[in-house]
Amino acid sequence: MSKIFAKLACFVVDRPLIVLVAILVFSGIATTGYVNATLVTDFFRAEKLVDGEVVAESYEVPPDVDPVSLTNSHAIVVVESDSFFTPSGATAMRSIVSELESLDHVDRILWMDRIPILNIFGLPEPLFPNQNSSQTRFDDAKQRALKHPLVAGQLLSEDARHLLLLVNFDFLFVESDDDVTSGLREACETAAKKFSDVQFDFKVTGRVPMYVTAIRNRDQNTYKYQMIAYSMIAIMAVILFRGIVAVVIVAVAPALGVFWSLGVLRFFELEGNPFNQVVVPVLISLVALTDGVHLMVQIRKRRAEGHSAKEAARIGLSEVGLACFLTSLTTAIGFASLMLSSSEIVWEFGASCVIGVTITFFAVIGTIPLACTTFLGRWLHVGHEKGVIDRNIGYIEKIVEFILRRGKIVSGIAILSTIVLLLISSTLRPDERLSNNFPDRSEAVIGLKQMDQVFGGLELGRIDVRWSEDIPSDSPVVLKVMRKIDSLLRSEGKLGSPISICNLLDALPGDGKDDDRMSMLELLPPPLKRAFYTPEYRSATANFRVRDTGIAEYGPVFERIELGLSSLSSEYPAFTFELEGNPVWRWRNLYQVVVDLALSLGTATIIIFVILAIVYRSIRIGLISLIPNLFPLAVTGTYLVFSGQMLELVSVCAFTVCLGIAVDDTIHFITRFVEENRKSQDSDQAIRIAFTSVGTSLIMTTVVLCAGFATVLWSDAREHRIFGAMGGLTIASALFGDLVFLPALLSRYVKSKNSKSND
Repeated sequence: MSKIFAKLACFVVDRPLIVLVAILVFSGIATTGYVNATLVTDFFRAEKLVDGEVVAESYEVPPDVDPVSLTNSHAIVVVESDSFFTPSGATAMRSIVSELESLDHVDRILWMDRIPILNIFGLPEPLFPNQNSSQTRFDDAKQRALKHPLVAGQLLSEDARHLLLLVNFDFLFVESDDDVTSGLREACETAAKKFSDVQFDFKVTGRVPMYVTAIRNRDQNTYKYQMIAYSMIAIMAVILFRGIVAVVIVAVAPALGVFWSLGVLRFFELEGNPFNQVVVPVLISLVALTDGVHLMVQIRKRRAEGHSAKEAARIGLSEVGLACFLTSLTTAIGFASLMLSSSEIVWEFGASCVIGVTITFFAVIGTIPLACTTFLGRWLHVGHEKGVIDRNIGYIEKIVEFILRRGKIVSGIAILSTIVLLLISSTLRPDERLSNNFPDRSEAVIGLKQMDQVFGGLELGRIDVRWSEDIPSDSPVVLKVMRKIDSLLRSEGKLGSPISICNLLDALPGDGKDDDRMSMLELLPPPLKRAFYTPEYRSATANFRVRDTGIAEYGPVFERIELGLSSLSSEYPAFTFELEGNPVWRWRNLYQVVVDLALSLGTATIIIFVILAIVYRSIRIGLISLIPNLFPLAVTGTYLVFSGQMLELVSVCAFTVCLGIAVDDTIHFITRFVEENRKSQDSDQAIRIAFTSVGTSLIMTTVVLCAGFATVLWSDAREHRIFGAMGGLTIASALFGDLVFLPALLSRYVKSKNSKSND
């Protein structure tokens, strides 16, 4: 294959006009993707008509009733005070709610004072008395509120110190992000200032504030720390290269690779994938940077030796081209394993990586040699002899010599340590938390944690129950089934405040069997009755709260619930049960995404071994390549274990990116070694030459990338810090594996083909 890339090098260097036209054409195609991708997608999209018969089940039309809903609010204001059930506290709270409702973008607010009266006679017994009422009446109201099924544990904490305001917006009048976040708190604080004798604390959280916080944080931090990281990378590159021309040329390939890839992804409608917004650009730019540095170092060496710009570019590409191709091939095929996942998100991520890595390969081998043959090539070698790494490479060569003399011991340590660290890393378990997507100090997260403590969780799960037409909606069997579901939920101590029609009926006075209690549903106010029960649709619902402690903790809980529902289905075949809600969705989907991504790492490793064994025509070299590729991942996995972390989306993505980079350096070293080993009678000498050829590039890419990852450690986003720490640790460990373990393994287990001692 070396001959093929020698011919490719001649073509790229000797036909610069064709290469330039290809670059411009591809840039135009990518630009079309950014401007209007539908010009291409609409042309190729074929309309598919599917014939089918839809069988609709008949239902009665329910009356026009607005049921009480604890789940559909856009935002939640968590109010903390010791004085809710006092005359001044009641006056202040009504003033606060009135202030909120005066905002144009606030549509309605549900809170304790708006809950319908739970009284079969309809007598006016408000949960929140008039401010002129006596303290005794307020004390009685407090006790009634703590017994009300829709208030206790739902809108009012058990200690009566925390109260929830469920806010819904009219988005037509929302003018800024602050309107749905800090603006609510500021309105509450403005109203509360009028009542200096009552102390309040407000936190705004909920679905919309958390979404806005996540988007705002992602946009701000992504731009901010990308700029810092890229600046740091540029500064380090200038210092190490000691030549601004070389840095500019190397930077062109990652920039074009990212630009082309993201533009092309739009033709396949993949740009909306959450991984593609952050992970794919980082992966593409780092892989391109790694290959670009290796190529540039070789070209500069040849230029410094006196070769012309064209000749230096031709020789450099012929020497490094095969390694660049193998790194792109192994990375692309490794990510293609993600396309075997049942998750659409993971499938799209894998496809995007394959497209991006493939495109980036052509960006590297096209733009860098082309730029080196222009007027920039005249000054390309300037500063080469002053390079920090080149001037000190002799010290590192002494380390390599030390390792070669002790190849047996070092190779044994390499194999044993990698196995041990992999075993430790295998104890990592998948997990995902809602708060992981937000800054730790954001108001939305503080409010979420507060609700976890005092309400049993912010998020709500539910069990949807339906029954066949054979079961009358007022049948006592319905209540019996709902009681068993309520018992099932209450048996799980990690679930907070289960609520269904059982709670409403039990709150009514009197005793009786389910036959009698079921008939009392008709005596409930319609908004309460239909909060968890819709007879016209033959459906009922049981809600429960879930703390944000991770899907790993709640996974066994949900499994036991589904097992219990399965038993109920067998006992009551006319009923169907579905476990639903955002926490359940994350358990079923995000958990599987993490598992799929983790499995893909193992698949990618096997694929890399197979490819390298085929290309180098040696199973032994394929096996040797596993150690320096697995060792950095094992080191980082062990770090996560001992630091108490779990296997999350961000950590698996970091592993994915770092595997692609670690493989790059290993392949460059092995490729150079194999070429020299064919010509040499001493495998150790081949290792020395390989190190001299690629050692500078290995160290340079490691220093530059670690500097870039380090800048993210100061981000206020937890995901960014984890990604940065894992990236830096993995890259540094990969360098150790390539400079210490790999030479020892090659010296111990691979002999020169020309050596008399060859097996």
